[in-house]
Parts: sequence; structure tokens; C-alpha cells
Amino acid sequence: MYMIKIFLFIVPVVISSRIDQDNSSLDTISSEPISRFAMLDDVKILANGLLQLGHGLKDFVHKTKGQINDIFQKLNIFDQSFYDLSLQTNEIKEEEKELRRTTYKLQVKNEEVKNMSLELNSKLENLLEEKILLQQKVRYLEEQLTNLIQNQPETQEHPAVTSLKTFVEQQDNSIKDLLQTVEEQYKQLNQQHSQIKEIENQLRRTGIQEPTENSLSSKPRAPRTTPFLQLNEIKKNVEHDGSPWTLIQRRADGSQNFNETWENYKYGFGRLDGEFWLGLEKIYSIVKQSNYILRFELEDWKDNKYYIEYSFHLGDHETNYTLHLVEITGNIHNALPENKDLVFSTWDHKAKGHFNCPESSSGGWWWHDVCGENNLNGKYNKPRTKSKPERRRGICWKSQNGRLYSIKSTKMLIHPTD
Repeated sequence: MYMIKIFLFIVPVVISSRIDQDNSSLDTISSEPISRFAMLDDVKILANGLLQLGHGLKDFVHKTKGQINDIFQKLNIFDQSFYDLSLQTNEIKEEEKELRRTTYKLQVKNEEVKNMSLELNSKLENLLEEKILLQQKVRYLEEQLTNLIQNQPETQEHPAVTSLKTFVEQQDNSIKDLLQTVEEQYKQLNQQHSQIKEIENQLRRTGIQEPTENSLSSKPRAPRTTPFLQLNEIKKNVEHDGSPWTLIQRRADGSQNFNETWENYKYGFGRLDGEFWLGLEKIYSIVKQSNYILRFELEDWKDNKYYIEYSFHLGDHETNYTLHLVEITGNIHNALPENKDLVFSTWDHKAKGHFNCPESSSGGWWWHDVCGENNLNGKYNKPRTKSKPERRRGICWKSQNGRLYSIKSTKMLIHPTD
């Protein structure tokens, strides 16, 4: 700015000097050499002024460029910081959405655990009442036996009395095992409930609000509940040769979906007045007391009725409820492998080293090293409406002689060998 002021001062002086020289040239021609030298001096002065002005402008431009570069660097830093903040904001929003989904799932699970806890409490009370009644009956029988022994000390105990006493003791042991199983399940449910409460408390401490009904686009789906099957209700008056059998499976009309999970096959599902599966754990708690017979009753779509009986052994859950069969009698050819370990599996649970047969056959069943065409828990198919692959996924019984029976209804029953 200082150089510009000098330039503005010098230029008028030079111009006025030039005008004076022009005027003097009109007066006399003899003074022309002196005027030329004066003009050269003025031009030099003007040139020096312009040179200094150029240097000043150059310095000013360099300073201005440096300031502009600093401003651009600061703007770039600001843009990068703003971009990083936006990324962090998006991540926080995604974490918040995930926590909301987790909280919603935990709420649904908590309601399911509450319902199961209430149901188990009710069933436990019923079992305790049944146990008390059985204990009273046992005491009554013991008193009668004591009176018989005292009145007839020399006679030997009647076999029927001994058999009745043994049967009552077995039933009492079965009730105790069932009570223990229910108590273990109740403890597990309480533990899960405590864990869910702890997670909910941690979520509340993070300061994220739990989703309300207005913030959700759809209503929560009600947890699926499977009716609890009581052992005393299943021991129907099914009699063969004058003795009662325990019904563990029934198919009749396709009203119950048997393509269930491992958990439901373990503890049972269905309705006792219709189609149902008793549950592997309950079956095991019954048959582990003594030797039992397994009976299959089948009826095809032409109303032909068949049956077959096996002596069998059933493993516990650690063996995937492995079944070992030996045929005894029947009016239909055997279809299940004998003297081999048949492992139970479902679509969501298969034993290590075995084929996942339920994926191609539907329903839970006992399998060996191949997926055969024998599955009484398959899909319920009506006749003449399905293709051959669909029939293989349905209820069928293929005997070892190659004949395939399309089954309309089935029953599975167990009975002590003695």
C-alpha cells in the first residue's frame, strides 16, 4: 500500500513536468537538449517507482497465497473431522438399533420363560399331589400285607400280592424321577430368567430406552407353547391280553404337525385326546426301571390293521436316545433294523457321524447309517394326492421284503415284560 501511494504521488509530478516542458518548447527551440535530459530523469524516477511497486505487489501476492493455503488446509481438516463424526454417528445409530432388537428379543424370551415357569409350577403341584396319593395307597397296602402276614404267618406270600407291591414301588420310583426332572427344569428356567433380568438391567444402565409399542412396526409374536403331557393322563385303559399299556405316540388325522424341534421331541407335544408324542425324556424315565416291550399298531388306507412287538432298550439324552430292537411277534414284516443302534434325530439336531435324515424325510425318528423309508412321525399325507418323493416324507412302513405300506393311523405303546 505504501508503494502505491508513492506511485500515485510521482505520476502527477512527472505529467505536470512534461506539460511544462511542452509549453517551454513553444517559446524557444534552443532549450530542447535540456528538456530531453529532464524527461530521462523523470522516466528513471517513474521506473524505479514502478519497480518498487511491483516488488511490493509481488510480496503482497505471496503473503495472500500463503494465507489462502492456510485457510484451505484448515477447511480440509474441518471436512475430515466432520466426515469422521458422521461415520461415528452412523455407527452409534446402528449399535442403538441392534440393542433395541436385542432388548425386544429378551422381552419375548422373558415372557416365554414366565409362562413356562407358571406351567411347571402347576404341574409340579399336581405331581406332588399324585405322589401323596400314591404314598397313602402304598401305606394302605403295606398295612394290609402286614395284617395278612400276622394272620397267616406259616403261609407263603401270594405271588399276586408281591407283583402288586413291586408294581407300586416301580410307579413310586417313576414319580420320584419325574419330580426330579421337573425340579431340574424349573431350576434351569429360573437361571435363564435371572440372566435375562441381568441383561435387561445392563441395557437400562447404558441409557438406551427400551422400544415401546408405538416404536415397533408390528406386534410381538406370542411364544409358542407345547401342552405338557402328564404321565398319569397317558396311561389309558389300552389293554392287550388283559394288561394295561402306556401310549407314547398316536397319529390319526394329521391335526398335529410332527415336524417339530429336538426340544419338543424331547419333552413332548400334542393333545392327549388327539395326536401327540409323549416325549423321549418321559419314555426313558419309564423304561429305565425295568425291561419293556415296544408295540407298533398300524392301519392302512384300506382299513387293514397290523401290529408288531419288540423287546427294546432306550438310551438317555447323552446317547441321543439310542434305540436297540429285537423282534418278538407280529402280523407284519419287520421294517426296523434289529440288533443295531438306531439314533434319534430331528431337522435341527443330528448325531455326529450320522445322516441328517429329517431334512429329506420330515419329522423326528430313529435312524441307522442310511435314511430308510420307515418313519411313523413323518408328514401326514392323504392317498392318491402326493408324488412318490412326498410319500417318502409321509407316514410309511417299508418291510424288509420290499413292500411299502402307506399308513393312515399309528399307535406306539410300551409295557413291562413281566
